[in-house]
Amino acid sequence: MVNLQQQNFTAALFVFLITVLLMACSQGQQNEMGDFPDDDRKFIVKRGVNISHWLSQSKRRGKEREGFFVEEDVAFIASRGYDHIRIPIDEEQMWDENGNKEKMAFSLLHKGIGWAAKHQLRVVVDLHILRSHHFNEKEKPLWTDENEQEKFFQCWRDLSEELIQYPNGLVAYELMNEPVADDPEDWNRLVNKCLNVVREHEPERTVVIGSNRWQSVHTFADLKIPENDKNIMLSFHFYIPFILTHYRTSWTYLEDYEGPVKYPGLTVEDSDLENLPEGLYETIKNEQKYYTIDSLNALMQLPIKKAKAYNLPLYCGEWGCYMLTPEESRLKWYKDVKACLEKNNIGWANWDYKGKGFGIVDEDRTPREKLVKALLE
Repeated sequence: MVNLQQQNFTAALFVFLITVLLMACSQGQQNEMGDFPDDDRKFIVKRGVNISHWLSQSKRRGKEREGFFVEEDVAFIASRGYDHIRIPIDEEQMWDENGNKEKMAFSLLHKGIGWAAKHQLRVVVDLHILRSHHFNEKEKPLWTDENEQEKFFQCWRDLSEELIQYPNGLVAYELMNEPVADDPEDWNRLVNKCLNVVREHEPERTVVIGSNRWQSVHTFADLKIPENDKNIMLSFHFYIPFILTHYRTSWTYLEDYEGPVKYPGLTVEDSDLENLPEGLYETIKNEQKYYTIDSLNALMQLPIKKAKAYNLPLYCGEWGCYMLTPEESRLKWYKDVKACLEKNNIGWANWDYKGKGFGIVDEDRTPREKLVKALLE
């Protein structure tokens, strides 16, 4: 009898301690989340910035990766008037080659979301690069290999399992960054299948879906919107005119062009085409067009009309201009693109926060004030 009473007391004590521990954890999470809106709030964003080269497109690991983006950065972003961040993540960072979750990478993702919530920022989690799909690589097995497609779906099962705890008003999912399929129907089919994976457990989570071929404005007519789903946000990227936004970038065909470019007006004058090598001449000649704020606004009309037709929000998840572009033209372009986006009620996230070429701060976190002003004032 005594032993039975002792067992019952021990069991009751164990349950009590577990309950206290769970309550403490819950309270800790609530404190970390601050006063962020409850789950019934819609995911609405206006101005954001991409947290690139942290969990994506970087070889940093360990302490170096951990220190690249910290709460201090989130506090700065919030203080300047942004309302959200877009966090690109790569398969190679988040999962090992056997598909197992990389605990440290997921820990950092959770920290980033927690810091954002604490500072009243929303978060778009963007699956940026897959092992089977890099938007600039020639070979993309994702489109032809069913096993690779299943790996993609499993990434989203894992992400949903990890992130389902966060309010729908705090976190949105972007299925894949800049899909590049030869046949747009391949992307449309994959979108439907992957969305169904997410919807198995999260019917009301906002899911961001972009157009085929680098999320271009020109390909929006080919994008088929999944039916009967109002928790979708359509997305495009905007780097037009490319010769201006990627002027002298080392990873593009513009690396070898050292002549001037300008905005607004004619991007390249006829006199600047003289004496160029034949191949480069043809390339730059194709980029020689006249741009103003009106022509930029006109280029956005295809996605705008599609979003209105389906009564869905529209988002420009990436846009930016490289630092080697002449400053006067660069800052004017930023102001005009921002004006077009906000005139049309399009939420946006500029590329990017902390980078050599596009960042609003440099690598030691010194703000690039002229750019910040162009974006946020």
